[in-house]
Amino acid sequence: MLSWLGANIGTIIVCAVLVLIVTAIVMNMIKDKKKGKSVVCGGKCGHCPMNCGCGGCGKGK
Repeated sequence: MLSWLGANIGTIIVCAVLVLIVTAIVMNMIKDKKKGKSVVCGGKCGHCPMNCGCGGCGKGK
């Protein structure tokens, strides 16, 4: 078991870091969703690709 861990420690560390990064991104998206922020445009009507149909800038839905 220890020899396997020693041989694969680099892969294990990289996977753990990637899991932490993805978890942080998902948690941030959940937090923004609870605050009512739109994932699509972020409430910036001038740059909204959906012409504020997403509801993120107070218009639309």
